[in-house]
Amino acid sequence: MSLVLLDSDGPVRLLTLNAPERRNALDWPLLDELAAAVEAVAGDPDARALVVTGAGKAFCAGANLANLFGDLDRPTEQMRDHLMKVYASFLGIRDLAIPTIAAVDGAAIGAGMNVALACDVIVAGPHAGFGPTFAEIGLHPGGGCSWMLTERIGRGRATAALFSGAVIGADEAGAIGLADRLADDAVGTALELARLYAGREPRLMADIKESVRIAATSDLATSLEFESWAQASSMRNERFRAFMQRFAE
Repeated sequence: MSLVLLDSDGPVRLLTLNAPERRNALDWPLLDELAAAVEAVAGDPDARALVVTGAGKAFCAGANLANLFGDLDRPTEQMRDHLMKVYASFLGIRDLAIPTIAAVDGAAIGAGMNVALACDVIVAGPHAGFGPTFAEIGLHPGGGCSWMLTERIGRGRATAALFSGAVIGADEAGAIGLADRLADDAVGTALELARLYAGREPRLMADIKESVRIAATSDLATSLEFESWAQASSMRNERFRAFMQRFAE
């Protein structure tokens, strides 16, 4: 049985973590398949948007710690290098040029929450729960959690959430910006968004992702430098030319 499913719906790709009997907990076999699926999407010229979800009642219950961490008595330097390999297996989602959407209806705990945070947009169903639970088990956050959570909800809220380690429900996630959309059918809503995004010009969507990244990490001058080139380039696409013609008429 495949631990990660990758399905196509026209230009939309649906990636499903497929180990429902263990709530899609991450181990090396699953992470290897996840990394391969993300690489396949990256190399697919027909892919225009990606939805990431989990089979069964959970999005992803976190890491299978014994399987992923191995010998805890290794030197810290070795453990750190090992952890970076773990992180790389799912952070490739952030590097995709196409829009990515997490459809979360169920638990997204620890590293499982990181998989959702790696996506551009998060849709939360009524049973979604986001668990930055690292401190609760005596573990420092990893996998980019501190950075991605701060990016989404700000320094104060991220610090409080990581200190607490409590699971954040769907309504609170929507209120603080951890989730972008609340929906009764998280996967259905995510697929609708994906189809909308997939209908846009690919270069435009990739440039918007890059523009937001620059805006979040640089100053206004750097942002304007990229925006001016990207906007000038976008004036060549057929959609904009058609709009200009309608406007003129």
